Amino acid sequence: MYTPIQSARVFEQVAMQIETRILQGELRSGDRLPTERELAEQFHVSRTAVREAMKILAQKGLVDMRPGRGTIVIDGAHEAMQDSIGLVMRLKLGEVGGSDNLVEVRGILETEIAALAAVRATEKEIAAMREAIATMDENLNNADAFIAADNRFHEALAQATQNALIMMLINSIVNLLSEQRKQVFQVEGGPQRGQIHHKRILDNVIRREPEAARAAMRSHLQQVREDVRDFSNSKWL
Repeated sequence: MYTPIQSARVFEQVAMQIETRILQGELRSGDRLPTERELAEQFHVSRTAVREAMKILAQKGLVDMRPGRGTIVIDGAHEAMQDSIGLVMRLKLGEVGGSDNLVEVRGILETEIAALAAVRATEKEIAAMREAIATMDENLNNADAFIAADNRFHEALAQATQNALIMMLINSIVNLLSEQRKQVFQVEGGPQRGQIHHKRILDNVIRREPEAARAAMRSHLQQVREDVRDFSNSKWL
């Protein structure tokens, strides 16, 4: 399973081999690694070397060492990246023009997400989008429920691209998107206008029309831009 190690810094090579298997998908989140003794035998190294290798992997967010349960492969590296991206964007959002910048980023990402979803969406993701839209229709006067469903709609749309990196990028800014959706919700007619666009996007995804889905998302984001500006202007009245 593993290649015997012959080096002065054997623990780094142990860590490298296990990391490679994780990154290549041979080991997945939730998988339990062999015991320290078993790994030492497979690598032909000391248990101390294995222990040091596990520390390296834990620091990288690739494994979680749980007393009594062994060492588990985790998705901590992805979570760390998402947190880092989210933190930077939250800081930038507070700057002048930050909200417009967020809409601009969404325009770059989500128009193509809609187009890809129209090509790749499965029935599972389409069903999730239908359910989210139905929940929003039922909660046009309930901000929390509406926004949670709005998030689920866009998450299902991103999931429909079948691209894990896209999902990671969208998840990294989901808190920012929630804040922006709260602003839109407070503008008169904002939720209703949003629903018109959500339904058009879904309709084009179902029809497998990527260009139309892209255009529908672009129109939706223009509506978001206008409603956010109305919200910002109303604070100064």
